[in-house]
Amino acid sequence: MALQPFQAESKRLLDLMINSIYTHKEIFLRELISNASDAIDKLYLKELSAGTTGMSKDDFFIFLEADEGARTLKITDNGCGMSREELEKNLGTIAESGTLKFRAEDAAHDAEIIGQFGVGFYSAFMVAKRVTVVSRVYGADEAWQWQSEGAEGFTVAPAQKEGFGTEILLELKEDTEDEQYGEYLEQYRLQSLVKKYSDYIRYPIRMAVEKSRQKEPVEKDEEGKDKVEWETYTEVETLNSMIPLWKRTKSEITAEEYESFYRDKFMDYEKPLRTVHTSAEGAVSYHALLFFPSHAPYDYYTKEYEKGLQLYSSGVLIMDKCADLLPDYFSFVHGLVDSPDLSLNISREMLQHDRQLKVIASAIEKKIKNELTAMLLNEREQYEKLFKEFGLQFKYGVYAGYGQNRGVLEDLLLFHSMEKDKLVTLKEYVDAMPEGQKDIYFASGESVARIEKLPQLDRLRERKYDVLFLTDNVDEFALQMLRAYAEKPFKSVAASDLDLGDEAEKKAAEEQNTAHKELLDALAAELSGKVKAVRVSSRLKEHVVCLTADGPLSIEMERVLNSMPGSEREVKAEKVLEINPSHAIFDTLVKLYETDKDTLKTYADILYAQAQMLEGMLPDDPAGYSEAVFKLMNGEK
Repeated sequence: MALQPFQAESKRLLDLMINSIYTHKEIFLRELISNASDAIDKLYLKELSAGTTGMSKDDFFIFLEADEGARTLKITDNGCGMSREELEKNLGTIAESGTLKFRAEDAAHDAEIIGQFGVGFYSAFMVAKRVTVVSRVYGADEAWQWQSEGAEGFTVAPAQKEGFGTEILLELKEDTEDEQYGEYLEQYRLQSLVKKYSDYIRYPIRMAVEKSRQKEPVEKDEEGKDKVEWETYTEVETLNSMIPLWKRTKSEITAEEYESFYRDKFMDYEKPLRTVHTSAEGAVSYHALLFFPSHAPYDYYTKEYEKGLQLYSSGVLIMDKCADLLPDYFSFVHGLVDSPDLSLNISREMLQHDRQLKVIASAIEKKIKNELTAMLLNEREQYEKLFKEFGLQFKYGVYAGYGQNRGVLEDLLLFHSMEKDKLVTLKEYVDAMPEGQKDIYFASGESVARIEKLPQLDRLRERKYDVLFLTDNVDEFALQMLRAYAEKPFKSVAASDLDLGDEAEKKAAEEQNTAHKELLDALAAELSGKVKAVRVSSRLKEHVVCLTADGPLSIEMERVLNSMPGSEREVKAEKVLEINPSHAIFDTLVKLYETDKDTLKTYADILYAQAQMLEGMLPDDPAGYSEAVFKLMNGEK
């Protein structure tokens, strides 16, 4: 039998098919099943239009048959079949797609037929040393066999076949140290691949499955009890679900079905906080099924976490995680998108980055934002639970986008309120601001309990001004990117230029600073390199001292930046030590400046260390601080 050469630069192109285009060898089964589905579609659509076959949708099937002894895998369908000419043209010319031609000729039926490039069939050569195709056109009396061992060419000859349709027989390659081709003959492996890639092919994919069952008791043991024996048997099973949950009408789907689908598909032991089932028709059509998890995966805030939605094209899995469908700040969302309008590349593994994908991604982002807003307004407890798990990612979204995502994210943020002692939105904070308050005040620290003790809060409490407590490292950076909310600027309570609107207090502080300039300069000189200046404070009421910062870098931001891995050089905020002039200790400092400047230096070091501790930091020299305190307690100088 003469070997016919492939067309279209066969050797180089087929070698490319086998070795370069497909990332995973397991894809071959998806491609062959998709081709079988297309063949059935063609015959079924002809029946719809002409009504000549007398067949209904329930009559069609795809059958898998593995023979481990012979190392063969057979995929059979009862679709339209191929004539000799079609075998030579469709399989003998790489990138010749009979499906694409059929779609063009039968566009009126708007069929969701999958194949379009005519290369998926050749993925079989990734795992097979020889591929044999036996096909018989519906209504024809003769069958034909196409056979090839790769790029050298193929043969076509008459064959015997009962019934119409196509059989593809793969003779698998021998196992090597790197590749175990025999795994594609294992029952569990085939079942899992069908479930992963072809679960929603709309025709049943069947296979004889080996099972075990308990034999009927035939003997008794010594105690007179029935002996338990097991036997194996085979039973033909349908491996795929066929009807995607997301294409069913929402009113027909129960909460239990959504929950079961989520648990099985995304391997979560808890039910989702929210399920979003949506679709769109128009220039780009798609179905989407989205889930908001109730807890963050263990690796969510690591580099190893992979975001993305599963991407289907007409029920066939194209990508397990399509990252382009989700912005990073909504990366916690699980789910899938199915669209017949996607522009696929020839391997069907990756998507061309085109307008359709961007349109879908934009719509998905808006839908997620709307659902989160609805949760915030109507299911506050559920939203706060979600925010505690994933809110940090929203804040990173504000910071990483340099504020350009504020329109999406700013109304979703929650912070702890000093006045209300609970989480509030920025809108809730602004709506509750008393008349005369110009800024949104915030304080940073490692915990709410520690922030509550900050001395900088004294005057704000007195004026009934609320303060947002920031406990995440990214919080201040995010607010710096937002700059303001509802035209109200954000202001740190530790900023040296904090303006609480009391002119009399500011004037009194300025007079004190002028009057005690020499004392304050002496204290600053002792703390040179640690603080930029020492000033009299107008913000302290009960406490003696506090630290504030000049410039855009706060004390908390200094801590965060210096704690980051890879920090090559220490960054420093321009710290200011503020002293309460109404406290008795200030009078002591005034006297010491006149009578004992050496002891004044000791006081300066102690006050600075105390201010550090109030900020949640360790003193620069804990041992020196302790020794100085003990000396003072003991009356020593």
